Amino acid sequence: MSYLDDPRVFFAAERTLLAWQRTAVALIGLGFVVERFGLFVRMVNASHTVPVESTAPTLWFGVAFLLLGAAVSTLAALQYQNFVRTLTHPEIPRGHNTWLGPILNYALALAALAMAAWFVWNGA
Repeated sequence: MSYLDDPRVFFAAERTLLAWQRTAVALIGLGFVVERFGLFVRMVNASHTVPVESTAPTLWFGVAFLLLGAAVSTLAALQYQNFVRTLTHPEIPRGHNTWLGPILNYALALAALAMAAWFVWNGA
């Protein structure tokens, strides 16, 4: 009998996946805010006679955070799936779906990539 027969081990892995998912959401949110800050600066400077300096750094830093969030989300899902593959059937609680967490992480990563592509397409 292995120590993995305890369902707390499986649920700990699921909590870890969710913690990484929160981290990815925070990074994606930060990327969005940083990129939109460049838009705010352009709008404020448009109402003044002061020449607008380049807001390209906010675009690229924002996109970098978006890509980092997508990578974190994807890697967390892959790590979770690798762990679940090591479990035997009795070690996974009955009636529990193990595919929902990774699917949500992959959808989050795709949304972040789409947002990054949108920002680059419209900002460059």
